[in-house]
Amino acid sequence: MTAAYVALEGGHVIEGRGRAPGTARGELVFTTAYTGYEESLTDPSYEEQILTFSYPLIGNYGVRKERFESDRVHPRAVLAKELTEDVAEWLASEGVPAVDHLDTREVVTDIRDGGAMKCGIAVGEDVTEEDALAELEQCKGMSEHTEIGAQVSVDEPVVHGADNDGDTVALVDCGAKGSIVDSLVARDATVHVLPHDASVADVEAVDPDILFISNGPGDPANYEHAISIVEAFVEDMPVAGICLGQQIVAEALGGTTEKMTFGHRGVNQPVLDLESGQVVMTTQNHGYTVADPGEHLEITQINVNDDTPEGIDGVDYDVITRQYHPEANPGPEDTLGFFDDVLAMADARRTTTVPADD
Repeated sequence: MTAAYVALEGGHVIEGRGRAPGTARGELVFTTAYTGYEESLTDPSYEEQILTFSYPLIGNYGVRKERFESDRVHPRAVLAKELTEDVAEWLASEGVPAVDHLDTREVVTDIRDGGAMKCGIAVGEDVTEEDALAELEQCKGMSEHTEIGAQVSVDEPVVHGADNDGDTVALVDCGAKGSIVDSLVARDATVHVLPHDASVADVEAVDPDILFISNGPGDPANYEHAISIVEAFVEDMPVAGICLGQQIVAEALGGTTEKMTFGHRGVNQPVLDLESGQVVMTTQNHGYTVADPGEHLEITQINVNDDTPEGIDGVDYDVITRQYHPEANPGPEDTLGFFDDVLAMADARRTTTVPADD
C-alpha cells in the first residue's frame, strides 16, 4: 500500500491509503454530493481546496469527459472513503494526489466543528508525516489567494453561440462552469466569455444586452476588476450572477460579504423563496456569503438550514443573482428557470425603453 498522510490545521495527522501520488496543500472542505463527482472535480470553484467526499464510494459509474465542467481537475487533492480505480487513475493522470480508506465521517465532523481548515497532503512510496506537515506549514488561507481569478479564468475572450439570434451576454469569467454557458446558449443567447480582469472597454466592445458574473473560487473582495465592471454598467443594463457572482454584485452595490464556517457544498441544499413560499433543492459550492445586501438589493430567497441569502434581486436596478447553481450539473433541475428570468430582464428593458426624440 502506498503511504498517505493528511495533516490538519492544528497538527493532527491522519493516515490513509495512497491512490494517486504527490504532495498538496489547500483549504480542506467537504461535499455531501452522492453523484456528480466528475462535475465536482472539474468545477473551478474548488481551486486551492482539498475536497473530501462524504459519500462512501466515489467512481461507481466511471469517468466520462462529456460531464466535465472545465478542462481539468481543480481541487489540489481528493479524500474519500473509497475511490474506484477509474477515478484514482484519472486523478493520477492529472497530477492530483488522492487518498482513501479514511474515516470521512470523522473528517467531515472535524470540518463542521472547526470550520474549513488548512491542510497538507503527502502521498507516495517514501513520504512521511513530516512531508504532510511541511505542506500544511506553507498553506495559505483562501482570502490570501488574491490572484486566484487568474488561475481559473480564460486569458482571452471566447465566443459561444455566435450564430444564435437571441440576447448578447457578456459573461465575466471568474471560474465559470461550462454548463452555465451551455444553459445560456441553449436559450439562443450569444455568450462572450471575458477574462476575470476585463476592462470597461472590453465589455463595451461586446455591446451586450446582459452583464453576467460567474461563479468562482475564493474571496469576492479579491475580484476588484469584476466589482468595478458591475459598478460601471449596473445603471445601463441588466446584471446577473451565480455563486461568487452574487457576492461580487453585492460588494459592488454597497453590500458586504463574509467567510462561512464550512460553506455549502452538495446537491441537496434546500432553498426557500420568500415570495412564493416554495422550497427547491439546489446544487451549491461556496465558502463565502453575502452578509448584508445593502440598500440597493433585497434578499428574495434564503437557505432553509441557516437563513443565509440564496437569491438577491435589485431594488433600484435590473439585478438578479443566485448563490446556488441553477444550471445544476450535478444536482436537481428545480431552478433552471433562472436563466429564462435573466434573459427576460433584457426583453423587459427593451420593451420599456422609450426611443429618443428625432
